[in-house]
Amino acid sequence: MVDLPRDKPKPVGPDVAVPPEAAAEITGRDVLAYLRRHPNFLDRHPEALRLLRAPEREVGDRIVDFQHFQIERLRRELTRVNQEHRSLIAASRGNLASRNRVHKAAVAIIAAPSFEQLLQTATTDLAVVLDVDVVTICVETTATPGRKLTTQGIHVLKEGTIEALLGTERDALLVADAPGEAALFGGAAGLVRSQALLRLGFGRGSPSGLLCMGTRQPGRFHPGLSTELLSFLARVLGITISQWLNPPRLG
Repeated sequence: MVDLPRDKPKPVGPDVAVPPEAAAEITGRDVLAYLRRHPNFLDRHPEALRLLRAPEREVGDRIVDFQHFQIERLRRELTRVNQEHRSLIAASRGNLASRNRVHKAAVAIIAAPSFEQLLQTATTDLAVVLDVDVVTICVETTATPGRKLTTQGIHVLKEGTIEALLGTERDALLVADAPGEAALFGGAAGLVRSQALLRLGFGRGSPSGLLCMGTRQPGRFHPGLSTELLSFLARVLGITISQWLNPPRLG
């Protein structure tokens, strides 16, 4: 007679699915024993609290039991805290990504080997780096005497246009949902639904400038968005352009 192979016992653990017929065999004592062995279970699975129902107590006539109200309030508070936690993590990741993009753009601007390449980088490469649809540079009246603005993405504005857009004190204007103007974005104005307009400074005595970013995604730029990183990038671009136009004299 040959012995038939016996079935190997199936592993049992918290990560092993329990068949429906075996689930009925789990008793309250088993649950309590598991929780004693894993006291941080609710820390790792706070959603389990929403599955529990508070025990009802008989406290007599004319006596109101506030236990259920307190537990429901704690559940709502837990849900709110979890949502805020997820929102904070998402915002932190978004800010980190934005900071990395701006730093990469600043390095590309500084590393441009010529003035023409700088303008090409600012009006073409920055759109890819910053994940927007169009980037342009606008200059009032003229960029520099004797220099023709033949580079695509460079636009000439009438004197006073930038002050009319930004005022005298503001250096940045974020528009959540509005069509782009052809004077700022040229032929790509039809793509623009959200835009960031940043003042460019080229030094004392130089014409005013404007760095324009546009995207087809409404709400991408909005008034509540911090402008520190974008203003930093505009300052880097303005200073770099100024250095190319007015190189320091040696000797």
